[in-house]
Parts: sequence; C-alpha cells; structure tokens
Amino acid sequence: MEGDVAFVAADPTLSRILCCECGTPIEPNPTSMCVACLRTHVDITDGIPKQAVLYFCKSCERYLQPPDSWVKCALETRELLALCLKKLKGLSQVRLVDAAFVWTEPHSRRIKVKLTIQKEVMNGTILQQVFIVEFVVNTQMCGDCHRAEAKDFWKAQVQLRMKGQNKKTFYYLEQLILKHKMHEQTVNIKPVHEGLDFMFANEAQARKFVSFVESVVPCRTQTSKKLISHDVRNNTYNYKFTLSVELVPVCKDTVVCLPRRLAHQMGGIGQLCVVFRVANVVCLIDPSTGQVAEVSGAQYWRQPFGAVGGPRQLTEFVVMDCEVQRGGERRTFAGQGALSTRHQVADVWVVRSSQLGQEDAAIHTRSHLGHLLKPGDLVLGLDLKNSNVNNDHLEAMSEEKLPDVLLVKKVFADPAARHRRRRWKLKHLRDDAETGSQDRDYAEFLEDLEEDPSVRGNVNIYRDATKVAVDLDDEGGYEGPQVTLQEMLEDLQLGEDATGGEGADMME
Repeated sequence: MEGDVAFVAADPTLSRILCCECGTPIEPNPTSMCVACLRTHVDITDGIPKQAVLYFCKSCERYLQPPDSWVKCALETRELLALCLKKLKGLSQVRLVDAAFVWTEPHSRRIKVKLTIQKEVMNGTILQQVFIVEFVVNTQMCGDCHRAEAKDFWKAQVQLRMKGQNKKTFYYLEQLILKHKMHEQTVNIKPVHEGLDFMFANEAQARKFVSFVESVVPCRTQTSKKLISHDVRNNTYNYKFTLSVELVPVCKDTVVCLPRRLAHQMGGIGQLCVVFRVANVVCLIDPSTGQVAEVSGAQYWRQPFGAVGGPRQLTEFVVMDCEVQRGGERRTFAGQGALSTRHQVADVWVVRSSQLGQEDAAIHTRSHLGHLLKPGDLVLGLDLKNSNVNNDHLEAMSEEKLPDVLLVKKVFADPAARHRRRRWKLKHLRDDAETGSQDRDYAEFLEDLEEDPSVRGNVNIYRDATKVAVDLDDEGGYEGPQVTLQEMLEDLQLGEDATGGEGADMME
C-alpha cells in the first residue's frame, strides 16, 4: 500500500515497550517510537518527486533520454523502467529495494511505477517505505523526425547521375538500393534530369551510401563542400557536403568500340564488343570469337569509350541459317583471352525484316548467340554498313575488320504480349515513380530480368495481384523466358498482406 512504513530487522524475542510519543506498545527499536509517530517526524520519500514527465515521439516511437538522446522502449520493459528511474533525482540518497510497473491503460498516457526504498534514520534505525510515482507521457517530435518532416534540411547530398541514352543500369541500381534498404536513412529523394538526388542528415550516412553504390556498379565520385556558418569563438565550422556519383554511360546490349590499347591489355580482345552484363564491372564479349573481358570503373574512366549503338539503334533481322562453330575452330579465334562458357560462336545468315523476300538480301556475320538462334528467329543487331556512327575509335579501325551486321540479342516475343503475361512487378524509390517509369528503357529492363536469372537473383520481385488471373496460354505459342509463379513462391517469406497487397510475396 502507498505510504506504508515498516521497521527492518526487529527481534521478536525482545519484550514490548511503550512508544515515547503516544504510549502504544511496540517492539523495542532505537527510536522508541511507533510507526505512526515516526512518520510524523521522518519521511524518507522527501526529496523524491511523486510525479514526472516523459517525452515520447509518435513518429519513431522513441522516448527522450536527457539531455538529447532518444531511445526506443516498449511498455513495461527494463529499458523503460531504467529510463523512468533516471528521471527521479532523489533516489541517490536512499537505497532502492524494488521497482515495478503498476498496470495502466496504454492509451491513458500515464505510466505508474511502484518503488520500495530503505533509509537509515534516527539512532541507526533502517526505515522501509513503499510509494508510487506517476509519469505523464507528453508527445514531442525528435530531431530526426523533425528534419525528415521538413524535407529541406540536410547536411549531405548524393547526386546520382547516368548520362547514357539508356537507363537500364540506373533501374538495376535502384532495385539494389531497395533490396539492401540503403534508402532508409535518407531525409528526402528528389528526381532530377539524368538521375536522383539523395539527401542525408549527416556526412557519414552519405558516404556509406556512396560506398555501397561503388561496390555494386562501376562509377566515379567527386566530393565538394560549402561553408554555411562559422563560430569564431569555438572555432567550429558548419558545412554542407555534396557527393557527385556518375555511373558508366553504357548498359546491357550496348555495342562499344574499345580503344586499341585497352583491347590489347585485356588479352587481345576485338575492339568491337557487346556489353552483356553490367554489375560491379562492365562485362564485354567479342561476338566474332566469344572472348570475354571485364572492365572495372577505374579502368573505364582512365580510358573511356562510348557506345557505338544502344538498344534504340538496333535493327530487326530474320535468321535464315545458323551454323555453330566447333570447339577447335573457336580456339583459333580467341588468342590469349578467356572464352565464354555460356555463349556459342556461330556463322549466321540474316535478312532485314523489311527486306524479307528480296534477292541477294542475305548478310553473313559471326555471332555469339549460336546457342539461342535457329532459322526463322528474330534478332536485333546493329547495321554497321548502313549506319552513320561518330566514333573516333571506330573510324581508326580497318574496314576489313568491320562486320556488316553485329547481332546483339534475340527477340523472344512482342513487348506488348510480354507485358500482358507478366505476373510480377517491382517497387520504386518514390511512390510516384511507378506511373512515369513505364517507358521503353524500363520495359527492356524488365525483359532482361526475365531472360537473365543471374540478374534476377539480385532483385526483389513482387507478385502483381492485378495479373494473377491472366491465362498464359490464351494466345498460345509463347516460348519466351518468364518468371513463373512457382519460381516466385520458392524460398519466399510471406508478409502480413501477402494476399495481394503492396507487400505481397517477395523473392529473397
């Protein structure tokens, strides 16, 4: 009971005496007074506040721990009890025996703590008393949430840019940021021309974000800072930092022409190559030999090379015949470099789709897509013979080494048909980005995820509830790659709204 007072260590074998104040028979004690009379003279709870205030941030659900730190505590936990006891200043003058919560309604904004304390009073008597302290929970927005709500307050900014014509590498990086939750510490994200701006509360968070980007895609970084204020008395400076991150301007299915010196350094690979993957390095393949090479971000910026033709400059061809080269013949082409075990070099005869049926329209070329092509297939390639390309490295090459057509990728189905059959979707860094992202580059990025399982394994794919009931065989004859529902359901972790909401099944 609140206010109870008791003597400690009384000996029951002693005879009783009379209280010196009221004459009540009591057990002998050093004060020779009963509990009621002793209470009138001594109150060991004096100096300990019976009411206090706790400050709680509703946005992040944290409590203020003076002077300026915020801690996350659940109701009736040790962490919250320790926080409450630190608010009571007079506890250092007494001995705390016990502390426990008294149940209150969670919505009452009241927290009650029952304390049992002991203290030595007159003539060495140890007095024990039980009382309740009530804490009133007041709401107050913490500094982090206040800066997040302000949207414009930031100490460090990361400017993520990609200056190439195709943005597939940028879309891939966006999904990696979402998968590894590197965007959670941002104050704000703003879309700008050729990229995004990420605002952070301090420089350390921004540099951590930049380190992650440098580890997953080839890029280069430049840092600058601007002086905001200067305290001459304390010799302290307040800066705003800007970190500019530029991605390599090439993407998957881009035809590039390497500098002659760089091609020689990479095992004598041909100068005309196709980019078949962009991860932490740029993966290149020579279509005529099947030789592969990797270019890191540092190598690229030392000897940069531009795109001869991107996905938008490709022309559609029809495969008339395809003869795969034997292993011994392939070794004579490769020289000292490593050969791809995934691709097969083949002699291919193709015809422009617009010239199908005309005489002498067949064009011979050598391609790395021998494992995919067969007569009658559609394939996209760069028509070098009829193209006007402004590239210094390409102009320096001998015309004898330039093929008429350089095949890049196979066409599996009409993009509109693939979109109708696609039963999955991706998330975006901004909620309003999904409506404006259905452009040609984004559609090609989704097709790359269907065609390349190694890239798809690094991306979180979500089930699209609006397309679950679509019949995959309604038009028949579709043999292109796709992410099946069974593949998505393997090794999944079901969320709370796995019935079809935004957080539906996710592929780890």
